[in-house]
Amino acid sequence: MAAASPAASLGFLFLTGNSIMAIRKSRGDAAAVSFVVVSYLSLLLLSYCLRWFETAHPGSSSRDRARLGVWLTTTLLTVLFTWRVAALMPWPMASGVCFMGGSTLAGGFYALFLLPS
Repeated sequence: MAAASPAASLGFLFLTGNSIMAIRKSRGDAAAVSFVVVSYLSLLLLSYCLRWFETAHPGSSSRDRARLGVWLTTTLLTVLFTWRVAALMPWPMASGVCFMGGSTLAGGFYALFLLPS
């Protein structure tokens, strides 16, 4: 795979610094630290899967596996952020947030796997 662009490297440097600051700020709160760590690792994995998808030959099984990896990591991130936001809302709004998260997952699945390319 090709080397990351300077903008991508700068973005991940910022993400890493921001994640470290969030972990330091949430000392003692295991749920908050876990959320930051899992989100950070998921974003790294998503970046890897996207790069893998972009470099794979169209129609290859490698591209299909990368597509699955992209969908699974975006699903994980959507579930994480939906859970985190919904926890802060009253139940009617939380159900709306969950509906939007589920719609995003369904739309992503349709776009990646069912939509003719």
